This record gives sequence, structure tokens and C-alpha cells, in this order.
Amino acid sequence: MGEKVRLSPSILNADFSNLGAAIKAVEPFSDYIHMDVMDGHFVPNITFGPVVVEAVKRVTGVPIDAHLMIYNPPEWVETFAEAGADRISFHIRSCRDPESVLRATRALGVSPGLAISPEVPTFELKPFLGMIDFAIVMCVYPGFGGQKLMPEMLNRIGSIKRDASELGIHVEVEVDGGVNVRNLPAVLEAGADNVVVGSSIFSGGDIASDASEIKAILEGVRRSQRGIS
Repeated sequence: MGEKVRLSPSILNADFSNLGAAIKAVEPFSDYIHMDVMDGHFVPNITFGPVVVEAVKRVTGVPIDAHLMIYNPPEWVETFAEAGADRISFHIRSCRDPESVLRATRALGVSPGLAISPEVPTFELKPFLGMIDFAIVMCVYPGFGGQKLMPEMLNRIGSIKRDASELGIHVEVEVDGGVNVRNLPAVLEAGADNVVVGSSIFSGGDIASDASEIKAILEGVRRSQRGIS
């Protein structure tokens, strides 16, 4: 785990009738705004597209982390980059040639990442570790928010980091799915660099307070690593 553990609130569970206010509430505690883009084919849900990314970009200066849960990401990477995404990830099995998509993403000035669902083994990431800035470990089956974290997925964090270390590189590992205050210590102990939190922030009634509580836990870990009381 790096010196700073980042927080990426996922707006999938936010109140879309008041999305701007929800984003403003989490803004002081956010390193990224996480946006789950679903097409109804790769996963069984439809969420939002580049128009919503553009709208979010207009209301916040927090970098946007666009997680593409879609088929044919090559057709959409440039569109989402132009809409304002600062980081773009896609699922390793969502296209035939991940390498070309990663290279195209970086050429657009956007940070590239790859995601793996629970059924996908971590070794499938290994050939691409030198091309990505971050890997997303899904701790739920993608498609819907509010699911329970699958704790057996957490050992994947260390596996990815070991593979990266063998190559002499660093890859940030982002954990997505079911993260909450109760299981956050285990997520951090497993080595997460970035945590995506959705329903625990946006479904509790006090968005700012819930985001602040999670951020305080992350900052506590950072102080502990530095030996600061």
C-alpha cells in the first residue's frame, strides 16, 4: 500500500435528481469521482454515458475515474476522454486487443487502467501491467451497486502487486465493490491504494459526514504508516 490511500466516491448510488449537490458534498474528501459506465450488454444494467461525464466535469475539479463496463471500449475511449475523463479503465475481457486500447488511451493524455471481475484470474493482467497505471479488483460481480464485498477477492491485491514488482514497476490497485466502514480495515490491510465507495457514502442520509468518516480512516492509515500519532 502506498503512502496515500485514495478515496473515489462512486456516484452510481447517488440521487440523480440532485447529482450536482451530491458531488459537491463529497468533493472535499475525494481524490477521484468514480463513474461506472454500463451498457446493458457487458453487464446487466444501463447507467450513463459521456453526456453525464461532461455534466460532472462542469461541476467539479476532482479528477474523473471512468470505469467502462461495456463491450467494444475501443469505440468509446476517445469519446469519454473528450467528455472529461481523467482516468479510463475497461474490463480485460471486454475486447479482443486490450493493448491497442491502452495505448490509445494514453495517447489521449488519459491514465489507462484494466479491471477484472471475480471470475477472471489475476494472471490475465500480467501481460499488460507495464501498460497500465492502475488495476481495478472487483469485489462484487459488476452491474449493480449495494452488493456485499467478497472477502476472498482481497488476496488479489497482493498477487497483482507481486507480479508488478517482479517486472520492476508499480501499479496502483483500486478496490471496487461493497467497500464500507466495517470492511475497510481489511481492504486496507490487503494493500489497496484506492478505494471506491458508493452506497456507504450516498445511501446513508448524510453524504458529507459519511465521506468524511471514510476519509478519516484512510488518513489514519497514512499517519500510521508515517509513524505519526
